[in-house]
Amino acid sequence: MLMNLEHIGKTFGEKIVLENVTASVEREDRIGIVGQNGAGKTTLLKILTGEYTDYNGEFSLTHGVTLGYLAQNAKLDNTLDVYGEMRSTFAPVLDAMAQMQIVEKKMAVNQTDPALLEQHAALQAVVDAADGYHMDVNIKKVLGGMGFPQDTWGKNVGVLSGGELTRLRIAKLLLEKPDILILDEPTNHLDFTTMEWLENYLKGYSGAVLVVSHDRYFLDNVCTKIWEVSGHSMTTYKGNFSAYLPQKEAADALRQKQHDADVALAEKLQDYIDRNLVRASTTKMAQSRRKQLEKLEITEAPKDETNKLNFRFEYDVEPWNELVILKNLTIRIGDRVLLEPFTYTVCRGQRLVIAGPNGAGKSTLMQVLDGRRRPSGGMVRLGTGARPSIFEQQQHRAGAGRVIDAIWDKYPQMTELEVRSHLARLGFRGENVFKDCASLSGGELARLRFAEIVLERPNLLFLDEPTNHLDIYTRENLTEALMAYTGTLLLVTHDRHLMNSLACPILYLEDGKATLYPSYDALMGRAAPAAQVQEKADTVKVGYGKEQRRRRAELRAKIKACEEEMEKCGAREVELDNEINSPEVYNDPQLLRQKSDELEDLRFHQEELFAAWEAAVEEQEQYERSLESTESSGD
Repeated sequence: MLMNLEHIGKTFGEKIVLENVTASVEREDRIGIVGQNGAGKTTLLKILTGEYTDYNGEFSLTHGVTLGYLAQNAKLDNTLDVYGEMRSTFAPVLDAMAQMQIVEKKMAVNQTDPALLEQHAALQAVVDAADGYHMDVNIKKVLGGMGFPQDTWGKNVGVLSGGELTRLRIAKLLLEKPDILILDEPTNHLDFTTMEWLENYLKGYSGAVLVVSHDRYFLDNVCTKIWEVSGHSMTTYKGNFSAYLPQKEAADALRQKQHDADVALAEKLQDYIDRNLVRASTTKMAQSRRKQLEKLEITEAPKDETNKLNFRFEYDVEPWNELVILKNLTIRIGDRVLLEPFTYTVCRGQRLVIAGPNGAGKSTLMQVLDGRRRPSGGMVRLGTGARPSIFEQQQHRAGAGRVIDAIWDKYPQMTELEVRSHLARLGFRGENVFKDCASLSGGELARLRFAEIVLERPNLLFLDEPTNHLDIYTRENLTEALMAYTGTLLLVTHDRHLMNSLACPILYLEDGKATLYPSYDALMGRAAPAAQVQEKADTVKVGYGKEQRRRRAELRAKIKACEEEMEKCGAREVELDNEINSPEVYNDPQLLRQKSDELEDLRFHQEELFAAWEAAVEEQEQYERSLESTESSGD
């Protein structure tokens, strides 16, 4: 046994956070620590790492056991490069090696000096314990695995990004090889390849691993035990997260059954006492029942610490089949190309995940698709009948008032009871509905936006990293809601469990190229990628006649004019939508009818423009195919 906790308790004033926590850690343990946000996971970690010493109970480490903790703000030496920072982990080993050289020179003069032999043996033990002779091999292995290619090893620590610093801290901690490794959200800022490498490394780690994570895929791949922190206490379950869920459900059901039985017995005893205490012939028996009732301990009913949410995304309007159409879409920021010309169509009811490394342009692509940013070339068009809702990666609610007002202001026809009932399905209960939106946490802001989207009833969802800031239970609820959604879904995410659950194609964006994979396994190289969907722009061919060149120029001009006109129509459509939803128009029947007619005419014009644009593009493509056919027959 490496670590032992006996009846640990921690309070802050009168608030009880942890109570009677008992557990132990063995060398081969891979323990996932889970619990609702605010349940006490961070408090437990601070006790384990020694930051909190004023707690009840006993916490002990076996003599000689070392403990390593990934602190997000751990300081690194800005004067060193990446490789030098890693090498500094072996400072005691390097010092021992230097001293060994001095001792060995002395031993060459006096080989039989027992003091020198003893000193050399002690230094040798330090080097061997840290595997010092394989120091550089291990450094290179860990750096490569944690996403630092060799050309970055000379990069100064002071210029690293936040994600790179986190990865370097993890890499240093892995090199230290403590007996107990404690990691807090280690998969943040990691790409898919690095996450998979870390999982495999931890599964083969020589010590124990304790990890706090909201990443179910990670918990399922790595963990052999789950510590659930809830109700001021902690319960240990065998297996990974998927094994923990049915165990918890069964334990809660058994506890509820015992609670119900205890309550029924108490009611039965009380009824007997009430009917027989005043009768002389049965007084003694009634008194006996009263003593039995006083001694009865009623099992506490299980509390729903998972804060299970109850919501679904539904819609009313069925759109046309081709719902999100991309034609030669190009995205640039300055001189950097985020997306080379790309053509693709998302049809009604389909799902598409957009993935890629940090900084690849996933969020920028999503903003172009949902209309918040103009493309650099080509076009994006939403099909007729599209009713989109957008979830942004960062939710902002400054000056939005109370939680209840965020819904009520948009839907004034709802009663207070209806608004509160709706918010309760998203986890806002009691006084929480009157909280100021500016004081909400990231997870609460996300849930409030989901509450709005449910009422918007969209048939097209644009979601950018919706699981950020959510605890693992809310992620489960969101995953279930998205799996049940029958509308069209475009989603940027790094959540691998969500990707696998949706079982849909993944558009992987990297270095300006977009590649479609049928699944996460295909993306990670365990299956063949899907047929290439990116259409390469054909180079201008020679051999056109005068008439063909003239017609091709006309088509290019027509396509460009249609695209520009469609962009203007799209902007005016957004303006009209906003005007129609404004109180001035909404409450004026005549003005509302006028704006609605204009919007209907505008959408009809958009359909005409798109038909003309599509015909011109098709004719242009026929010219290209005809030329290729002519050249092929000539060869």
